Amino acid sequence: MRFRQNQLQYFVAVAEEGQITRAAEKLHIAQPALSQAITQLETDVGVELLERHARGVRLTAAGVVFLSKARAAVAADVDAFETAQRLARDRTHVVEFGFVVAAPGLHSPGPLRLLAKAHPEIEIRYRELPFPFTPTRSWLAEVDIVASHLPPADPDVWVRPFAHEPRVVLAAKGHPLAARETLKVADVLDETFIGFDPSADRGWAGFWSLDDHRGAPPRQVTGDAVANGQEVLAALALREAITTAPALVGTLLAGLQTGVVTIPLEDADPSEVVLAGRNDRRSRAVETMLAFFDSLDAHAHRAVDARAARDAGDETGANR
Repeated sequence: MRFRQNQLQYFVAVAEEGQITRAAEKLHIAQPALSQAITQLETDVGVELLERHARGVRLTAAGVVFLSKARAAVAADVDAFETAQRLARDRTHVVEFGFVVAAPGLHSPGPLRLLAKAHPEIEIRYRELPFPFTPTRSWLAEVDIVASHLPPADPDVWVRPFAHEPRVVLAAKGHPLAARETLKVADVLDETFIGFDPSADRGWAGFWSLDDHRGAPPRQVTGDAVANGQEVLAALALREAITTAPALVGTLLAGLQTGVVTIPLEDADPSEVVLAGRNDRRSRAVETMLAFFDSLDAHAHRAVDARAARDAGDETGANR
């Protein structure tokens, strides 16, 4: 038999959520339509897959067996679709370039301008992403490459160092810390921090609240559930709370909201900005980009070495 469109995807979502209402919200479809689709699936296969109860649904014995096959079929369907997209991008040299809050050209415009000049055949399309969530391969499902503070490790994702940035504190102009010219980590560890959406990776979000220096989450966080830069700004405007951010991201956000200021955080560990992407979306255009950036890095290192050698020669001559 042939399954109807989206039947297996719907079943997997309901089985994983344990409730038709939550699954319908996740799938962005109406609950009655989802219930009807599940009922039709059970009619088509000729066996009950779910037991309905007051709090939701649970899998029957047949449903447990069917779920593993349905997951595999849905995964194969997604893989086939993504493979077709990758083949199309290989042919057209299109790269979907993701970023979090600050676009890659703001991080380091020079390399991207040089890339455009050296490889005009590559078309870059920029896509803003929400804050990273796990697994990282799912977060990167819609883009070929991303520039971001280091996301959670994932065996299906490659990572390449790109830049380092200092951190800043973001606060509303009325906050008691707003008048400070600089801050140290010890000055802000016990402040109230903006709360992140539970969907955001805990370690990544914790970087914004200095968990890496404190060794634990802040004692006080707001009830917000921010998942992108605009929501951070909205929360800062309404709360006597702070957050930290990589310097470029902080400057960009403060520029968008005149009621928010950035304050350099002198002794915080810097943000490691990386390029990352899924192994199965590493197209020829992406390979070309990475090879070009590697050549720029090699050239920069040679220039630094040559300068050091000249300085050493000058010092030797002066000591003769």
